[in-house]
Amino acid sequence: MGLILAYFSFRYHLPLSIRSGLYPILGERIKGSIGNIVDTFAFVSTFFGITTSLGFGVIQLNAGLVHLGVFHESSFTFQSLIIIIVSAIAITSAVTGVNKGVKRLSELNLGLAILLMSFILVLGPTTFLLSAFSEGVGYYIQRFADLTFNTFAFESDGRGWFTSWTVMFWAWWISWAPFVGLFIARISKGRTIREYIIAVLLVPSLFIFLWMTVFGNGAIYIDKYIAHGTLSALVEQPDILLFSFFEQFPLATPLCVLAVLMITIFFVTSADSGILVMNSITSGNNPNSPKWQNAFWGMLLALISIAMLYAGGLQALQTMTLISALPFGIIMLVLCFCMMRALHTDLLYHNSRLPYGSRNWNGSHWRERLSQILTFSQKTDVQRFLDQKVRPAFEELSTELAKKGIDAEIIKGKQGYLSMEIVIRYDKIRNFRYGVMAERRNISDYLIDEDNTPDISSNQQYIPVTYYSDGRTGNDIQYLNQEEIIADVLREYERYIRVIADEQKAMMFIDKEKYKS
Repeated sequence: MGLILAYFSFRYHLPLSIRSGLYPILGERIKGSIGNIVDTFAFVSTFFGITTSLGFGVIQLNAGLVHLGVFHESSFTFQSLIIIIVSAIAITSAVTGVNKGVKRLSELNLGLAILLMSFILVLGPTTFLLSAFSEGVGYYIQRFADLTFNTFAFESDGRGWFTSWTVMFWAWWISWAPFVGLFIARISKGRTIREYIIAVLLVPSLFIFLWMTVFGNGAIYIDKYIAHGTLSALVEQPDILLFSFFEQFPLATPLCVLAVLMITIFFVTSADSGILVMNSITSGNNPNSPKWQNAFWGMLLALISIAMLYAGGLQALQTMTLISALPFGIIMLVLCFCMMRALHTDLLYHNSRLPYGSRNWNGSHWRERLSQILTFSQKTDVQRFLDQKVRPAFEELSTELAKKGIDAEIIKGKQGYLSMEIVIRYDKIRNFRYGVMAERRNISDYLIDEDNTPDISSNQQYIPVTYYSDGRTGNDIQYLNQEEIIADVLREYERYIRVIADEQKAMMFIDKEKYKS
């Protein structure tokens, strides 16, 4: 999603919004109702994705504060109080524009995460964890296809896990896609697609592999050999499990304080960034939107989080995430198609070269060339080109070939088919053929709708394009004069003769039907 947003924003100079990704199929209609619907789905998905994250975060934060003795219990009241306090901090940051402060907090959080992981890696079963990392990555690569497509259709025991974990996280990541995508797109200007993919997919994935190994396999090892089942007994209480895991290490209390601090910072930065992104979506990426809108979305975010916790806790949050992610998942598939289509257009643009007749042009008769450039030929123009330039060139060349003892035939296209060709016939090999035909091409609406462009009477034009004996794609020769057409025919004839003369290549031009007879 970030790649799509960044590409259409910086490459096509479109607004940094979800609807811009639909430009290849909708064009200017992205500014209408369809674009509004897409942005609405993106907003709803983002809103409930952040709400779910805040719900998970506040439950774990509450458990950590209870573990440290700040609160005496985990309850809805304390969780609501935490949401209100953290949301107030986030709203203040979003309204006052303390962006550098949030950036520094995020960088601090990343540093703390690396410090915490390094502490567990060094003081934990280091050799076991490094071995588990290598084995885990290998297992993941080996079973990637199986893990990707396995839905436990024939294993009823695994469906509960598939629903509560795989599908839940699938929906959760989709709901975060607009939010994180907008954030990453903003900071990706000037990067190539290759650099973007390496930075956004490969590097974080490697870090996550290491993080999951250190904490996941570390907990398995400690539970099996040190805690003797104490941690596995808390598997249904993941909010408490983290802090019980830290109790198995030296400096357990500082580790728990560090974890609570990290969760709090994550809570604040996620809420602050989420408020800014939701306001950007709903205001049409307007940088001068009123500050009260940021405050409104922050308060609504806090209110819905509290309401969901009251209605059903994590189960209610997960259900809303699934409901909001599904329609946006479909939109993401359409956006992927649009991205592929835009990249194909980009490739065609960069592979396009100067018109064939202009590559060796020396600038002579430039006024005539300017007139040709500003004219979009129709059938009558191509017919005139065939009669006035192509036929005389073919006739002159045919006369000269006859002097060399070679018969050449000029064939005009059948009625209703604009073409003309010069043919040299052979007994055992394919005939040499150089032809010119009218090829119809559509004219872009963008050019037609512009005022300061040539007058265009039709949305189609006809181009004289060459074709050859071997079926290769020909060239546009509309700018060639009679002498240049003769030179072009001779270039192809020389190629034809050289290929047949080469023993290794001659087989390509054998006419098998003639050879049999």
